Amino acid sequence: MSEHPALIAAWARSAVAPHGGAFATLQAHEIAAPVVLALLARAGIPAQAVEAIVIGNALGAGGNPARMVALAAGLPQRCAAFSVDTQCCAGLDAMSMAVGLLASGQASVVIAGGVEAWSRAPIRQTRPLHAGEPALAYERPAFAPNPAQDPDLLVSAADYAAAHHLTREAQDAYAVHSHQQALASQSDLADEIVHIHGLHQDAYPRALTLARAARMPVAAQATTPQHTDPDCALSTLAISTRADGAGLVLLATPQACHQWGLTAQASWTASTSLGDDPATPLVAAEQAARAALRRAGLQTMAQIQVVELHDAFAVQGLSFCNALGLDPQRINRRGGGLARGHPIGASGAIALVRVLADLQRDEAPGARGLAAVAGAGGLGAAVMVQRL
Repeated sequence: MSEHPALIAAWARSAVAPHGGAFATLQAHEIAAPVVLALLARAGIPAQAVEAIVIGNALGAGGNPARMVALAAGLPQRCAAFSVDTQCCAGLDAMSMAVGLLASGQASVVIAGGVEAWSRAPIRQTRPLHAGEPALAYERPAFAPNPAQDPDLLVSAADYAAAHHLTREAQDAYAVHSHQQALASQSDLADEIVHIHGLHQDAYPRALTLARAARMPVAAQATTPQHTDPDCALSTLAISTRADGAGLVLLATPQACHQWGLTAQASWTASTSLGDDPATPLVAAEQAARAALRRAGLQTMAQIQVVELHDAFAVQGLSFCNALGLDPQRINRRGGGLARGHPIGASGAIALVRVLADLQRDEAPGARGLAAVAGAGGLGAAVMVQRL
């Protein structure tokens, strides 16, 4: 074990609840704190052992969500607390930063991941420039200083689908498969999900058919003159819905594992966080996965047994698989973000929890897993782990 600077002793997540659903009254710390307590119980470690917590969160609008989670969960007051906002990449980036704390000697036991309470997200307004002018409400901030590089994310995905001939039929088939996998696997997911507010399983997956999918309304369509084929439009089914949820892991050094009697389940092999074209952010996950593969000294995705992509769009999942030579049915084996929903700052972290759970359930020691996510502004993150 000593060759691994970061070991994973436990993982857990909440169920994912659609916006306005079972977690509608809960603040971010109220969703994440029970997951922290479950991590401690599963690892068999006291709260006083935790020296830092790193939390990804995209919609908290200031403050320090990580500190709120630490105090709500009863972690020691001396516990350092870092909040990370890289939008959809925040959960995975928080985990990577936690590994940095371990590697640098700043901490020996860290809890890391992401949480989002989209249902309780603050209302955003721009402060007026002059007295007497009203504040202006806005739904999302800018993700690039040049508006030409900051398109609506749905329109960007629709333009990409049309440019690469990824038809609506193919997108809908991908999404239907995700829902089918999630429904068929609900009993398999029970061990990783912490019961919160009466919810013990992901609430969004639905029994769907291709015929029903074909009747769903169009959410976005290509706007560029050369890409106006309506057959490549994005339906509402092919977009990951707004959601609330949390996913966390407990990381420790080999020395801390020995000190606290922890049994490491997996090792942190490689990770990467990078930037790509902000005008087409969905492809950044592909670039991050390639970079993580190189950092791990591997040649192809065939050397990875479990692959999870938080697919914010079906077109993103199809593009990811085409770029990396993967069969779309090989990724997200128990349903992906399209079937769960998209709790922004937690989505990447939940994908890694899914990787770890599937490695433990389905694969032999030594098997590898990869989680990847893309974020607004052209950001990508990927993490590779290995079952011990």
